Amino acid sequence: MALAALDGTVVSTAVPQIVGDLGGFSVFSWLFSGYLLAVTVTLPVYGKLSDSFGRKPVLIAGIVLFLAGSLLCAAAWNMASLIAFRVVQGLGGGALQGTIQTIAADLYPLEERPRIVARLSTVWAVSSVAGPAVGGLLAAYADWRWIFLINLPVGGLALWLIARHLVEPVREPGPRPRVDWQGALAVFVTATLLLTALVQGGVAWPWISAPSLGLLAASAACAAVTVLVERRAAEPVIPGWVWRRRTIASVNLAMGALGLLMVAPTVFLPTYAQSVLGLGPIAAGFVLSAMTLSWPVTAAYANRVYNRIGFRDTALAGMGAALLVLLAFPLLPYPGEPWQPALIMLLLGAALGFFQLPLLVGVQSTVPWAERGTTTASVLFCRQVGQSVGAALFGALANAVLTARLGGAGDLDSVSRALADGSSNAPLRRAVSAAVDLVFVGAAAAAALGLLALLFAPRRFAVLKERRPEV
Repeated sequence: MALAALDGTVVSTAVPQIVGDLGGFSVFSWLFSGYLLAVTVTLPVYGKLSDSFGRKPVLIAGIVLFLAGSLLCAAAWNMASLIAFRVVQGLGGGALQGTIQTIAADLYPLEERPRIVARLSTVWAVSSVAGPAVGGLLAAYADWRWIFLINLPVGGLALWLIARHLVEPVREPGPRPRVDWQGALAVFVTATLLLTALVQGGVAWPWISAPSLGLLAASAACAAVTVLVERRAAEPVIPGWVWRRRTIASVNLAMGALGLLMVAPTVFLPTYAQSVLGLGPIAAGFVLSAMTLSWPVTAAYANRVYNRIGFRDTALAGMGAALLVLLAFPLLPYPGEPWQPALIMLLLGAALGFFQLPLLVGVQSTVPWAERGTTTASVLFCRQVGQSVGAALFGALANAVLTARLGGAGDLDSVSRALADGSSNAPLRRAVSAAVDLVFVGAAAAAALGLLALLFAPRRFAVLKERRPEV
């Protein structure tokens, strides 16, 4: 889990050194986008494979692929090769994310699962926040290639521990599973086209342009083909029951809303802290990290709440509290003190701890072992897609506010350049404050959509009776 989380952010602070060595400044954003795309589009595929062939072989294959990608990244000779090898890393990272959450549900009974999932959330949060600092230190005092080489001993140890100690339940004999390769390819192509349009729209090309419209149209056409392929498949990668069952469909939509609203703090708060509050990059990171302190704490105690009122109502309470916290952000004084947004993040993390964990644990508990990997992957896939949609939507919203406030001469790129050379002025700080305030209002609207999605879920999840598996 630490490997997958760390490599999502570790490259960010080493970009100057990487570009200085390899060139390719105009396409460096694909170092992040390529990894994110590969992780997202492979989640449903790995989920189905883990249900068909077991969690352990899928996880081991994912770690091996991730480590191979890391080694290739360290040997990259130009920006194009590094981007390609980051995609290879992401292909392995998709197996890590979904399969680990599924294994947690397999190994631990319902009463113990919140504590385990909270620990996984802590590992993810700490690794994500530590990523930029680790990347900066390695790039400054060693070489940027060590960012990827450091994965090898850590990943090798994880691989040895899993191969030696992870024992799966004995599978009942039956016909050999069939792999829906056509469906896997269709899902992969559809998600790649859609996420490329969302990630690059407004960045590499305007939203109203031939590339954006072409990619969106192609993704819609491929989605229609995917539905036809999956309906005919004997064992589809994305079975129709994922969306026909009220509980799973509602949780998928609610987790998509979570991914959407999380863009506001994770993407825009650091810029706000630096430009409006005048903090340095490290201090701005600490403002955001306040959320990672409270999230695992409330997640660990969520079972005491949902055992009384149920999974859905606990998640409703958490998202309702998150909605109020997000609406409080635009009420902060200008320019304010750093502790004020840090307190907002602390409260937001506490609220979302009561939202995400009950939904993940609850939906995993409504399906048998043979459907758990697919169900978990669908939830994580929707959250990842929500993040991509949020980045595109809120990025366009912030750019529109900056352009209006600065007379047509401002966007997020100009803000980043001003922060880098220390030339941010009072009008720019005011414009950034207004843009981020509106983004948080948009995040509150996403929270409202999450609440609406949960209202369609049954009040009590149909939890299956668990039995200890034979190993």
